[in-house]
Amino acid sequence: MPDKIDLPQGTLELLVLKTLALGAQHGWAISERIKQVSNDALQIQQGSLYPALHRMERQGWIGAKWRSTENNRRAKYYELTAAGRRRLDATAQEWRRLAAAVEMVLAGVVE
Repeated sequence: MPDKIDLPQGTLELLVLKTLALGAQHGWAISERIKQVSNDALQIQQGSLYPALHRMERQGWIGAKWRSTENNRRAKYYELTAAGRRRLDATAQEWRRLAAAVEMVLAGVVE
């Protein structure tokens, strides 16, 4: 199992938006999907996830509706809005540029 990775500020929102781009999900499913896709490297704590979801809902990036889960329990399902899709696209582009710049510094590449 890989070591735990602390997320830089703003990264959680990017990961949640990307996860919701696949379709509506409840909070636990969002955290499990991120954990699964990252091979357990990213484990989102509920105490971080739900405040982030509420913040993104207030920003208009996601919407929420109460529905029944596969186990017949009521859960709040979150889905990406059009504003959330735009935010995802812009943030993903910024993240890729930042990651590429950091990689160049780490590799010592001079252009």
